[in-house]
Amino acid sequence: MYYLQNLTMEAIARELRISRSTVSRLLSHARSTGLVEIKINSAADRAPALEKEISSRFGIHAKVVPVVEGVSPAQILQRVAVQAAHHINPLIDSDAIVGVAWGSTLTAVSQHLGVKDTHDSTVVQMNGAGNFRTSGITYASEILQRFGHAYGARVVQFPVPAFFDHTETKEAMWRERPVKRVLDLQARMNIAIFGVGSMEAGVPSHVYNGAYLDEEDLEDLMAEGVVGDVATMFYRVDGTWDGISLNARSTGPELGQLRQVPRRICVVAGEAKTTSLLGALRAGLVTDLILDENSARRLASC
Repeated sequence: MYYLQNLTMEAIARELRISRSTVSRLLSHARSTGLVEIKINSAADRAPALEKEISSRFGIHAKVVPVVEGVSPAQILQRVAVQAAHHINPLIDSDAIVGVAWGSTLTAVSQHLGVKDTHDSTVVQMNGAGNFRTSGITYASEILQRFGHAYGARVVQFPVPAFFDHTETKEAMWRERPVKRVLDLQARMNIAIFGVGSMEAGVPSHVYNGAYLDEEDLEDLMAEGVVGDVATMFYRVDGTWDGISLNARSTGPELGQLRQVPRRICVVAGEAKTTSLLGALRAGLVTDLILDENSARRLASC
């Protein structure tokens, strides 16, 4: 009545015999849940051309979020997070197993999710979040709980460190039944949602500034040509990850396994992450990409 028939809120209120404030709340609810989506077609908008170029080049579905000059990295992150939340909402259906990584980007996305009722859906943590200073449970749990609340889904945490000190410890833990239960859910994910990690980002990736890696780890990553990570699994700019020693101690899903997930949604804010994003795209880790315009332009020029 409001968007298609151009009726005023007053006219709708009279016809439905409800108050004008109730009409306003219903319209707000429709937008927040994705029932109504607003699209602006601007002649000066360069986003569609960039979306087409990136989608065609990498064989993915790309969504570019326009930004203006002078916007801070934190503001860009929030704008991309809002768009990502709108993109994700219609993709979550009943019986879904949704893998969610933790990090600065996913924290922002989780704060803007709309509410959608689903049945028998599960949100599973993709990688451990503990380090030698904290268990990481509270940090990761806040992200997962927001996703669970938004979709009425069960939440399954993964209470292990982000990285084990010894490969043998990880191998032993992976044989334990409680851990195998989480690993089984991860193996059956039909949607994975993540950002890309990069030490050079304007909003630093949490794994690089949260006491997860020591100086020796960082030196090893640089020597092995690492440009970034997805769910604490590292790769090079050419998309390869073989021989990267830290991956053997990481609790994230094997990148070969991640590539088998039908829908892999990557959210990127900040052009300093472009090199890391390029590596993830070349590795075939992404099916859906939401990124800001500056990052899109830089990616298109690579």
